[in-house]
Amino acid sequence: MLIGYSATMPKIKSKSKTSKKSKKQTSKETSTLSLKEQLAQKRKAALARKELISLLTTATFGGLFVGVVLFFVGGIKAAVPGVLGIIIISLSYKYPRQALYAFIIYVPVGGTITYYLGSSPILQLAKDAFYVPALIGLWQTCRKQGLPLIIPQGIKIPLYIVLGCSVLTLLFVNGGQQFNPPSVGLLEKAEKEIPLGMGILGLKVFLGYVPLIGCAYYLIRDKRDFLFLSRLQIVLILICCVLGCIQYLLLLTGVCQGTRGLEGNALFVTSLEARCYFGGALLYSPEEGVIRLPGTFVAPWQWAWFLISSTFFTFATGFTDPSIIWRLVGLGSLVTVFINAVISGQRIALALVPICFGILLLLTGQIGNLKRFIPIGIGLAIVLGIVMVTNPTVVQERTESFTGRWEASPPQDFIVQQFEENWKNVDGPLGSGLGRATNSARAMGKTKLVETYYPKVLFEVGIIGVLAFLGLVTSLTIMGFKTYRSIKNRNFRSYGAALWVFILFISYNTYYYPLDVDPVAVYYWFFAGVLFKLPELEKQDKEDANPEQKNKRKRLKTI
Repeated sequence: MLIGYSATMPKIKSKSKTSKKSKKQTSKETSTLSLKEQLAQKRKAALARKELISLLTTATFGGLFVGVVLFFVGGIKAAVPGVLGIIIISLSYKYPRQALYAFIIYVPVGGTITYYLGSSPILQLAKDAFYVPALIGLWQTCRKQGLPLIIPQGIKIPLYIVLGCSVLTLLFVNGGQQFNPPSVGLLEKAEKEIPLGMGILGLKVFLGYVPLIGCAYYLIRDKRDFLFLSRLQIVLILICCVLGCIQYLLLLTGVCQGTRGLEGNALFVTSLEARCYFGGALLYSPEEGVIRLPGTFVAPWQWAWFLISSTFFTFATGFTDPSIIWRLVGLGSLVTVFINAVISGQRIALALVPICFGILLLLTGQIGNLKRFIPIGIGLAIVLGIVMVTNPTVVQERTESFTGRWEASPPQDFIVQQFEENWKNVDGPLGSGLGRATNSARAMGKTKLVETYYPKVLFEVGIIGVLAFLGLVTSLTIMGFKTYRSIKNRNFRSYGAALWVFILFISYNTYYYPLDVDPVAVYYWFFAGVLFKLPELEKQDKEDANPEQKNKRKRLKTI
């Protein structure tokens, strides 16, 4: 027994020695691997820096060359945007992720930047210098990896139908106006128009931002990207709303004159000369009871729709962000949205911001979440109550302005009148031509002012185009509803519900034309892409929480 015992002892020691040796070897291997990885990362970073410097050098020289040519043609106002445009386009194509973030940042401050850089018409399209190259880069990446650019697949057929109707209008209506213009009287002079150019620009306004759905979908790779994007949007809203309050205070204290002291009709019309540091044209004649502030945008009504759309994003973050700090920031931003809806003088913002807030409470189910809703509701009520008590005159003036406008011209009557007028005046089933009712296309020829969206679409692409577009937004709305209802994660589901309510509201809103211009024309399609990404994020969240059940497939790496 003793001999047997002593014989087995050395074997145990040898096993322990070998295990120690193997541990040392594995630790050495892991250390060498980590060292190799570090060196590889350094080489990669050095290569990226080299590529950036090379690209910047080439783009700068190319931009300067173009800038010199533009300087002799159109002066410094054409040269500076030309140089910046070449550099931005080059960088945006190379770095589409960063370009899309820059695009989202530029949208709410573009009006202010435009007028600080000389109000060149080219600057009105500056945001597309970020968007279009990034879209091309994403499309090329998707094609290489065999991924669809159109997300979700369920909107592909409705989108192709709308695109087909639009192309028919462009070819047969705009093309007919281009190559067979209507005859004029003997003493009349034919107007110089470019109907095809107008049609192309009108098509860009009509459907040009639909690919943002795919851009947003691939931009968000994981939960971290999603939180960064949602919080970035809240920061932008907060900054813009603070600037809007500052603009009002500057006008109130007399630092900016506004339209005070003018005579006649000038007292009731927005003026670019009355501009006050931020944004564009404004109207500030408090002695006449009329105020229309543009915030950081070119026009006051764009600011109104920014405030309306911001209600959805601030609500979503304020109620669903996992960090209590960011929830408080989101709710603080929501308070500033309410304040600006009152002081901006925009009746539609004053009416729709609280209505949208109430709808969100009901449709997202947050009103039933008493633990979170009661303190938030009390906090909002206290802050807004203080603002109303300290500024009773402002609140009374805005309320009277809203009720007076409603009584003088009820919105439903106005919409019906617009439908009737454009139904009678449209040229045919394919419409009167793309761009014919688009404000930004007026440089290409004669345009008609249509102040409601679906009558405007009716006038441009006819009844066939209207029905096709309604089919597209209905498909998007239905798929958005199914998407958010499929989400089980409470925070993702509530955020998705808020985005779906935004899509639902904008899809069938016909009062004014927010889908035609910034910021809603961008936010509608972009945040639809965010909504469709949420189920994928939820799936990743489950995989990260259960590593043993983690799916072995690689996550998509596009941009």
